[in-house]
Amino acid sequence: MAVTLKDVAERAGVSRSAVSRAFTEGASVSARTRAKVARAAEELGYAPNALASSLTTGRTKLIGLIANNFHNPLILEVFDLFTRGLQDRGLRPLLVNLSGATDPAASVRMLRQYSVDGVIVASSTLPPSFAAAFRQAGLPVVHAFGRPVPAPEVPVVGIDNFACGQLAAETLIRRGYARVAFLGGPQSATSTQDRAAGFLAVLRDHPQITVSASYACDYTFDAGRAEMQRLLAASPAEAYFCGDDLLAVGALSAITGSGRSVPGDIGLIGLNDMEMSRWQNIALTTIRQPVADIIAAAIDLVVATIEQPDRPPEVRLFPCTLVERASLR
Repeated sequence: MAVTLKDVAERAGVSRSAVSRAFTEGASVSARTRAKVARAAEELGYAPNALASSLTTGRTKLIGLIANNFHNPLILEVFDLFTRGLQDRGLRPLLVNLSGATDPAASVRMLRQYSVDGVIVASSTLPPSFAAAFRQAGLPVVHAFGRPVPAPEVPVVGIDNFACGQLAAETLIRRGYARVAFLGGPQSATSTQDRAAGFLAVLRDHPQITVSASYACDYTFDAGRAEMQRLLAASPAEAYFCGDDLLAVGALSAITGSGRSVPGDIGLIGLNDMEMSRWQNIALTTIRQPVADIIAAAIDLVVATIEQPDRPPEVRLFPCTLVERASLR
């Protein structure tokens, strides 16, 4: 038989309401009573029912964690860090897959059904309207990997994608490439737009360098490979800034599959520094996005917003760094 709150009360010699208060954060109970209850619960192997306690506190401690690109291995790192970070704070993650989602209102209805205390949108491709819809519905929300703007509707944590594009362009210029190109993900994604804009802005000051841009249909290996195959059939550039490591790995596959070499014939630079980029057979030079720092900040902000709903939205950006490997000459 499962140990009940009544059993703990009898072992501790207190009322059931005292046991309930002892396990309710912020409830009024003496330190002596709390210690007696804790000792009795440990002896009996009792753990409070989280769902039952939510009826008392009005808080489920559920945080909706929303993502939409499950084909990208980076999402596994994101989920690992998010779930552990939330659990370390005594919160419970509710994972939501919004791949292919187009209606923010439907997403709000889904999260409300589970009575979540807050929402973290972890996506660089979902439009800002998704995060804004949660705020308008009264749900505390943070957009991780979102687009920073001067007056955000919701808290945003991420990187300066425009600056990443600039860093990639400056790196290719220093290596002496005369024909360079941007190979991005979906053209509708704000991350793609900003990375391309930064890249092209720097190269406008170098008219001696030929520059072009193209876009894959998704941030996936297959999309990167298909787009590079198309480019190879025409007149490829000497080096490409791929707006995501997975696109770069797909491009690498297409290049070597055509009998060319990286970096001998074509150079590649990615963005993210995901685990596979470090593999010896890939050795991708890339721009490292500090994923762990972004996730820790997103958790801090969603907790702060839950505790202070009228807290003004803020933007927290983290710098990216170049990681040198073997895919550029």
